[in-house]
Amino acid sequence: MTELDARAAKLDAGDPLGYLRAEFDLDPAVVYLDGNSLGAPPRQVAGRVEEVVRKQWGRRLIRSWPERWWVAPERVGEKIAPLVGAAPGQVVVADSTSVNVFKALVGAVRLAPGRREIVVDATTFPTDGYVAESAAELTGTMVVPAVVDELDDVLSERTAVVLLNQVDYKTGRLHDMAAATEKIHAAGARAVWDLCHSVGVLPIELDALGVDVAVGCTYKFLNGGPGSPAFIYVPRHLQAEFRQPLPGWGGHRDPFAMEPSYDPAPGIARARAGTPDILSLLALDAALEVWDGLDLTAVRAKGLALTGFFMECVDELLGHAVEVVTPRGEWRGHQVSLRHHDARTLVAELTARDVIGDYRPPDVLRFGFAPLYVTYGDALRAARALADLLAETG
Repeated sequence: MTELDARAAKLDAGDPLGYLRAEFDLDPAVVYLDGNSLGAPPRQVAGRVEEVVRKQWGRRLIRSWPERWWVAPERVGEKIAPLVGAAPGQVVVADSTSVNVFKALVGAVRLAPGRREIVVDATTFPTDGYVAESAAELTGTMVVPAVVDELDDVLSERTAVVLLNQVDYKTGRLHDMAAATEKIHAAGARAVWDLCHSVGVLPIELDALGVDVAVGCTYKFLNGGPGSPAFIYVPRHLQAEFRQPLPGWGGHRDPFAMEPSYDPAPGIARARAGTPDILSLLALDAALEVWDGLDLTAVRAKGLALTGFFMECVDELLGHAVEVVTPRGEWRGHQVSLRHHDARTLVAELTARDVIGDYRPPDVLRFGFAPLYVTYGDALRAARALADLLAETG
């Protein structure tokens, strides 16, 4: 047993969150380090989905809509609210991340009348940029790309909205939400945050920081399942003014009245649009039960420790064969990105060896560490598999 093996075993034995791995349906032969793209399924989800299909749909049929389904977006939103530092009545689960980014941007521009620029993180996940361009076209504004560290260079009286990612999807860098939000508000603009790579692993304080609107997905660290619906946060004090661009019946004050004109719901329900995807929504509802009673500071502590240990393993086993792109200090999310000129091939070969990460062009191997089910032994095995592969290929 090497020193790294001994350290991994000791860390796993003393892990206060180690018991949670048994709550997930994972193949013990696989090292799964792609939870930042698609989380692993909690064990209770399969049974809950079967119950929804066989009983709620199969037996209650359309009666399930008034009995439990119609209010599910708000009810499930209340489960996410504590994970993002939101008081009740400010989070709803509805539609996809892309749709919610569109709603958020247009709604936020309308909260900043007379301003004509949408500032967007220059390294954002591509869909945010695509959606921002469309939102700008619709609202008569223009998109201004910006490096997060250089916000001061672009913020002005023209800035309506700034859209930023809390964690950079490619490098894993964590941005300072408090500092950036303060700068945005000092410029008189609205702050919209994309939480896709941070919700479920970082303590987030949307209310305390005065964030204007936030969106996030649920299929990554929240383990909601492939294509599970996203969420949107609008603080209570802005809800009466928030006019989103997709006024579907789901956000109507009285959706079953079938009125010819749109009258938005008085609370967070106005951020809904169409009919909710019940099967995915209730699978997410079941998946979120694993968070009951969990302290996010403990989750964050393990995430930093896991990623730090993985970096140490990479340093020792791979040396200069790869470049660690992710920040080594505390300003990182729960992923480690490595740069290698043949990253695409390496990720494919690792997957064939049951070590699953992912690839981001042009040259990044990305490994996500979900603290609820990833072990220190997994981290060591992944680094060792990559070292072995590079040794074989020269």
